[in-house]
Amino acid sequence: MLTAEQKKSITGWASLFILIIMFSGLLKDFETLKAFDFSYLLGKFGIITNKINFTGKGGEGTREGFLIALTLAPSLMLSSGLITVAQELGALEAASKFFSPILRPLMGIPGSSGLAFVSSFTSSDVGAIMTRELHDDNYITEEERAIFVAYQYASSGVVTNTISAGGPLLGISLLPLGGIIMIQFIMKIIGANLVRVIIKKRNLNIQYEV
Repeated sequence: MLTAEQKKSITGWASLFILIIMFSGLLKDFETLKAFDFSYLLGKFGIITNKINFTGKGGEGTREGFLIALTLAPSLMLSSGLITVAQELGALEAASKFFSPILRPLMGIPGSSGLAFVSSFTSSDVGAIMTRELHDDNYITEEERAIFVAYQYASSGVVTNTISAGGPLLGISLLPLGGIIMIQFIMKIIGANLVRVIIKKRNLNIQYEV
């Protein structure tokens, strides 16, 4: 008979795995499984296509700004709900164990940031809301949040934005798509560690003055 702690551990690892798959975008090209993909669940309402753009043809100015902001609400609400459920099931504790050996040496942030780390590859909005909730729930400190934000801010949503915004340039690029994303990822890590060094130096100066 499993104890309550063991049951929570199992559900935590299961929910962590499910969320990683959902936010990673790995299922978007599988017809039978894409219903579990986060971006597919959000739908395409409001996305510019050759036929429709609900913000208006050639729209610009304040009206378009408000409507674009409106399209962010579903992703924030859905991701926040998923994370809350997963947190109750023990996903963040499982993430802490799984990602700590990776994220601690890589950027000096705890493994509990793992879900936000994965989701930030495809969605800057979801990564941002997860990071805020991690800080509000005391899973990461203010300094760790600053380091993590530095990582996310540069080339935000690196996979999705590189493919969508940089798509027209891929035909003349000397590097394949994977190489471009890898370079961006490396520079994101470097940027986060620059902030990490600055914070560490500041703390040393404060200790020295005291």
